Amino acid sequence: MRAVVVRRFGGPEVLEFADVPVPAPGPGQVRVKVAAAGVNPVDAGTRSGFLTEAGIVPPREVLGIGWDVAGTVDAVGDGVTGFAAGDSVIGLLDRPSAALGTYADFIVLDADVVAAAPRTVSLVEAATLPLNGLTAVQALDLLDLPPGATVLVTGAAGAVGGYAVALAKARGFRVVAVAGAADEALVRGFGAEIFVPRGDFLADRVRAVIPGGVDAALDTALLGLETLDAVANRGRFVVFAAGAAPIPLRGIKVEHVWIAADGAALARLVTLVDDGTLPLRVADTLPLAEAAKAHERLAEGGHRGRLVLTIE
Repeated sequence: MRAVVVRRFGGPEVLEFADVPVPAPGPGQVRVKVAAAGVNPVDAGTRSGFLTEAGIVPPREVLGIGWDVAGTVDAVGDGVTGFAAGDSVIGLLDRPSAALGTYADFIVLDADVVAAAPRTVSLVEAATLPLNGLTAVQALDLLDLPPGATVLVTGAAGAVGGYAVALAKARGFRVVAVAGAADEALVRGFGAEIFVPRGDFLADRVRAVIPGGVDAALDTALLGLETLDAVANRGRFVVFAAGAAPIPLRGIKVEHVWIAADGAALARLVTLVDDGTLPLRVADTLPLAEAAKAHERLAEGGHRGRLVLTIE
């Protein structure tokens, strides 16, 4: 079968196709025939060597690429009772050191990180949900705030940010969204109550509408201190990438969200997709053979939604 791997770090040109054996599911695992795989910044981080330099991925001769997957169960291992061959599913591979990723014809996952695919959208759309949706959920879980709290989301028009706005609204939070001025209608549609255009002196402009500062911030745009300054004393701040977090000034609790695959949480997200609470967005689709082109497109930025690789 085909699989996209890297044997050396660099730009999109280092992505290569390998002919590898079809993996067999072990006890408690399922094999998924991949229909679609989301293209995420973490994939580029693996390919470029950034995750290895950051101490997240150990040096290996071969690394697989891809975390998000949507497809059809092809085979199940011993002890699996919740899934059967032919089921449409989504899942997340959360081991960046794996030799085989989801940019492949087949992938084996533990059954407890898989969920039934949404009924109301295509598998291509569903492939955008696992990594970004679970990241937003787990970031919100870190806040531990009551309904009515004010939550600032930077990068609110992006993939994680858009999910964070919708999910924060669903939890009863007042959402203050930061994005480009042209995206105001988009992020208000996700559920943002207050919109602050991206630009200089962000904290001053947020505090002009939320005196004293917001209760918490999800800094998906990685603005750092600029966002922290908009948070009230002893508030909460969530960091979304490896690297130095801002100093926890004024008693603010600063935490990283480190994604963990979770089939039960993914199933709850699927319910929100099917009831219309959580919109999914595909920026564009490309065939697996154009994985390098997809990474070039990813580097250009400015996408509203995720690029998705389709596998036939």
